[in-house]
Amino acid sequence: MRINTQTILNQLIDIDTQLFLFLNGIHSPFFDVVFYLITNRFFWIPLYLYLLFIIYKKNQKTTLVIGLFIGLLFLIADQVSVLLFKEVFERLRPCHNPEIQPIVHTLYGKCGGQFGFISSHAANSFALAIFAGSMLKKYYKHILWMLLLWATLVSYSRIYAGVHYPADILVGIMLGTIVGLAVFQMMKLADRKFNLNIDTFK
Repeated sequence: MRINTQTILNQLIDIDTQLFLFLNGIHSPFFDVVFYLITNRFFWIPLYLYLLFIIYKKNQKTTLVIGLFIGLLFLIADQVSVLLFKEVFERLRPCHNPEIQPIVHTLYGKCGGQFGFISSHAANSFALAIFAGSMLKKYYKHILWMLLLWATLVSYSRIYAGVHYPADILVGIMLGTIVGLAVFQMMKLADRKFNLNIDTFK
């Protein structure tokens, strides 16, 4: 039996679109404010500073090295999501898709760039959650799960805001998880090879 891949792809896209419309259709003025804050990167600056503080507190002598790996983490997750996905697949964001644009709920008219596959927000937040959670779970038992919950909220906020389909989020989560684990393992290998003496790995 011959499988028509284009038909299957169209069916998956249709399912993705219908799921988006269902989730995006659940909104209220109160949650508009809540998710507007959640989806705003600047709103989370206190969290980023807190994570940097506790990383410094536990690894004072190697904070700069860890900071370089965090920079590498964001560079990979962000650039891969843009260069290898958004600019290759060129899938319009829901709020730019003329077929559904009139019924897409956005937050105060904000839509973002033209293409949305995949979500850089999801990739970056999950990369950070996996990396920082793996680093700090030695000291804080539940921090990994708390950061994963945070990353999930940030990711879902992109559907609520009308700028990403569920598939954009799912693949972004997968990319972020892979990048987070990979960079963490790279740091572990660097610690062993160059005797960096990072406290997390003692």
